[in-house]
Amino acid sequence: MDRNKQKATKKPSKKEKKASFVSDVLTLAGGTTFAQILTILAAPVLTRLYGPEDFGVWALYISITSIISIISCLRYEYSIMLPESNEDAVNLLGLSVLAVLAITGFTAPVVWYFKAQIVDLLNAPQIENYLWLVSPFVFVNGIFLALNQWNSRTKLFKRLSFSRVSSSVSTTATQILLGISERPPTSAGLIGGSLAGQSVATLVLGGQIWRDDRSLIKKSLSWRKMYEGAVRHRNLPLIDSWSALMNSISWQLPAFLLSAFFAPAVVGFYSLGFRLLQLPMSFIGGSISQVFYQRASRAVSEGSLSTLVENVFRMLVIIGMFPILILTIVGSDVFTVIFGSAWTEAGVYAQILSLWAFIWFISSPLSTIYLVVEEHHFGFSYNFFNLTTRFLSLTIGGILGSARTALILFSISGIVVYGYLCLKMMHYSGVKTSKALKIVFSNLILFIPAGIVLTALKTAGINQILLVVISGLIICVYYLYILKTDRQVKKIIKEFKSPGKA
Repeated sequence: MDRNKQKATKKPSKKEKKASFVSDVLTLAGGTTFAQILTILAAPVLTRLYGPEDFGVWALYISITSIISIISCLRYEYSIMLPESNEDAVNLLGLSVLAVLAITGFTAPVVWYFKAQIVDLLNAPQIENYLWLVSPFVFVNGIFLALNQWNSRTKLFKRLSFSRVSSSVSTTATQILLGISERPPTSAGLIGGSLAGQSVATLVLGGQIWRDDRSLIKKSLSWRKMYEGAVRHRNLPLIDSWSALMNSISWQLPAFLLSAFFAPAVVGFYSLGFRLLQLPMSFIGGSISQVFYQRASRAVSEGSLSTLVENVFRMLVIIGMFPILILTIVGSDVFTVIFGSAWTEAGVYAQILSLWAFIWFISSPLSTIYLVVEEHHFGFSYNFFNLTTRFLSLTIGGILGSARTALILFSISGIVVYGYLCLKMMHYSGVKTSKALKIVFSNLILFIPAGIVLTALKTAGINQILLVVISGLIICVYYLYILKTDRQVKKIIKEFKSPGKA
């Protein structure tokens, strides 16, 4: 009995901690990868069932629900990771759920009362029939956010991985089935699929947590402790919720302003281009972000935050830079080949946004550092600046009457703003700027030969299908080269294969 207790309380070694980080990331990435591959495989089917206008209305619905959902827990979900005691964390989980109920209850009458104004502002009468579905989506998404943070605290990432797979399968199946059954297909199929997928993910994750942790939850919940948690972490709703709200609005601005200045079809092109650009980035980036926040919370007290951040930054650059730079050259060709000539413009939008997407990819997982070091005021000022520059960029492009110009300005401002965010997070964690830039430039050098070859082939007018195939092969060769030659990657693989060895 004593030996078991001693074994249970034994602290993991540094190597075991590293292997645990890799294991957790790969566990999440496994489910995420399957989910994202399914989404990508379904995309050519969906683009032939639904038109650009349908995708545009769907993007507007997701934009509205995303803005409200980000503050559905009043940001109390981020406090779940912080206490040493699981009992305190349970009460913060309960507090988060109460916040979701309050925000959902407030959302329903507000959306209904201002329905006409929302439709006029977005210049999209097609969305009026779907606004009643905003509140249910906010509710299930808010509950998922709270459960997600509890799951990260318990480090049972297989549960989250399974919920993501379930969500992707149900979303894709519902969208395809409704698209086939409707004559003609409308945005209802895409919106209904999203709501079904998020509901399934929440039920699956919630069911697993209740099965495993219900005894702890039942005995720990206390109105007094929830109140104490609300007071202790009041900066989250009072300061960080406004920061998060601005960040969410800035993310959804392209859909709103492109719809206001142009037509839902333009929003549809942007939606598909950005969505397919973002999905590959989420294979690993989203999983690293999920695990990173949990590890960074502990690394601050252990004094190892700078090492953790530098290693994670380097891996993000290695993973993301090469394929994104390839896409800047052949983006329109990829979309034409896979989705048909009707979606070529979406490929052009993806090319325009690609460099910004890379900067976002390497900075997004690190952005939680300011929460870990409790610099809440930075988040507010940064997100205000981000929102302002995005609004100005898109508005100038809209006034000039060019969606491409709007997105070019949007991309440039994003590169500057997210580049600053990345460097600031490096500063907070103690990583020198020179180290970060050295990592970026050393990986840029690897791309130059491939970039020259693809540019020459495209200029020569090579067949689009052949160009896309060659691009894919070059990316595969790059990753094989990294697996064979990069010492950090080889070390990670070795640690994952033998985590228990000294």
